[in-house]
Amino acid sequence: MNLALAGILAALLALGFCAQMARWLRILQREHYDPTSMVRFLARWTTPPRLNAKRLPVTLSHVLVLAMIVVLALRQWNLFAVAVVIYGLLCPWGLALRGRTSRLEWTRRLRVTAIVAGVISVVAAGLGALASHPLLVAAVMVLAVPLVLNLATRILRPYEARGAQRFVDQAVQRLDRIHPRIVAVTGSFGKTSTKNYLSSLLAGEYGVVASPRSYNNRAGLSRAINENLDEGTRIFIAEMGTYGPGEIRELTSWCPPEIAVVTAIGPVHLERMGSLEVVETAKREITERASTVVLNVDDPRLAMWPASLRAEGKRVITAGSTSIDADIRVSVELGRWSVVHDAAILATVEEILGVQPTNLACALAVAVALGVDVERVIANLARVSPVANRLNVATAPSGVVVVDDTFNANPASASAALKVLSELVLSGRRVVVTPGLVELGREQYGENRRLGELVGAAPAELITIGRTNAAALAAGSSNTPRRFDHREQAVAWVRATLGSGDAVLFLNDLPDHYP
Repeated sequence: MNLALAGILAALLALGFCAQMARWLRILQREHYDPTSMVRFLARWTTPPRLNAKRLPVTLSHVLVLAMIVVLALRQWNLFAVAVVIYGLLCPWGLALRGRTSRLEWTRRLRVTAIVAGVISVVAAGLGALASHPLLVAAVMVLAVPLVLNLATRILRPYEARGAQRFVDQAVQRLDRIHPRIVAVTGSFGKTSTKNYLSSLLAGEYGVVASPRSYNNRAGLSRAINENLDEGTRIFIAEMGTYGPGEIRELTSWCPPEIAVVTAIGPVHLERMGSLEVVETAKREITERASTVVLNVDDPRLAMWPASLRAEGKRVITAGSTSIDADIRVSVELGRWSVVHDAAILATVEEILGVQPTNLACALAVAVALGVDVERVIANLARVSPVANRLNVATAPSGVVVVDDTFNANPASASAALKVLSELVLSGRRVVVTPGLVELGREQYGENRRLGELVGAAPAELITIGRTNAAALAAGSSNTPRRFDHREQAVAWVRATLGSGDAVLFLNDLPDHYP
C-alpha cells in the first residue's frame, strides 16, 4: 500500500475512533460509569442472535465482526483495516452517535474520562507505529475503545472518589446542623413508590423532604441533601439503591437512618450481583444503624427477617397487603381498601387506582414508627397518587385504554401490570408493548420467556421492541410477535390500529443504548 492510501486509511481510522468514543462514552455515562458495563454492552451489540431466533435480523455489526475474523485468519491486514473503518464509523449498527432517548452530556467527569482514554489510545497507537503493520495496531485501538474506557474509568476511580467526598462532607455538615429524622428506603422494587407515598402522607405540616427520583447513590444522595434540606426540614426520606454489597453500608455511615424500610427482595440487578442471596445481603445493610425497621412481609424473604432483627434489639414493624399477620395492612377487597393496624380497621377508602397497596402499607407503617398523628395521616390518603409511569391507567381520545407501566419493570411488577390489563372490561383487543426485562443475569432469558407466556395467558397480543429480549419473548409467546426497532414505531402502530374498546399496556422502556 502506497503512502497516500495509507494516510487516507489512517485518517479514516481516526474518524472511526472518534465515532466509537462518542457511542461508548454515552453508554458509560448512562450506566453511571460502571466499567464492567463496557463488556456487557459490547456483548449485547455484537453477539449474533441465538440460532433458534429466526425472527431476529443479522445486522451489519454481525457481518463485519465475522468478516474481520476471516480476514485476520487470512492475514489480510489492509482488508482488516478497511473493515474496521466501516465498523468504527457505522457500528454497532443501531447505536446512534447522538442518541434518541438521551444525548451525551459533556460533564467534567466525562471530559476527564475521554482525555484519559484518548491518551491511553494514542500511546498504544504510537508504540504500534514501530510495528511492521502500524495500521493494524491503529485498527485494533478503534475496536478496543470499550475496553480502553473500562481501563480509564478504573484508573480514575480514586480521583473521582476523592472529589465526591467533598460533597459528602458538605452533606454531613448539613445533616449535623439541621438534624432531621432520617427514613431510609431500599428494595429491589417499590422503593420510589413507598418514598413518594410517605412524602404525600406527611405533607403539609411535618417539614418533609424526599430525595428526588433516582438520586439514590452516593453522589445523588449527597446532592439531594446539599440542595434540598433547609432549616425547616424535620424528616428526610432517603432512597438508597445498590449494585452490590457495601454500597448501602457506606451510605448509612454518613446518612444514618432512624427508620429503615425494605420493600422487596427480587431478581433485579442480578447481572451485577449474581444471586438473590447477594441481593438480600446487600439490602440488609440498611438495617444496621437503624433503631426501627419496617418490612414488607408479603415478601417471603423479608418475612424471615423480623425474629433476627428483634434479637438485635431493633423495633420491627411489619407491613403488607396479603399477610394477615402484618402490623399494618392495606386489605384490598372489591375495589375498597381497609387500612388495618394491629387487627383494628383504621379506615376504609375507595381503591386508589395505580397505587400499590403493599407499598402504601409500608409508608403507613413508617408514619406509625415516626409517631405522627394517625388520624392526620389517614386524612392525607387523598393526597397519595400513583408514581408517574407506574401502572397509570387512562383512556386516550381515540377510546383506547392505555396502561402506562414504563417506569422500570421486574418479574413481579410485570405480572401485576398484566393482571391489571386482564381485568379491564373491554370489547376489543388487548396488546402488550414491551422490550422485556433486563439486568437479570443468567435468569434473563427464562424470565422473558415466562413473560411471553404470561402475555399469551392474559390473553393479549405481544409487540416486542428492539433485539435485547426479542428472542426470549418470542420463544414464550403462543403466536409470532410483531417486532419494532423503536418504541416510537410501536406507538405509531397502536395509534393507527387500535380504537375504542381496545387496550394497550406499555410495559417497561429501555433507553436506546440497548439494542
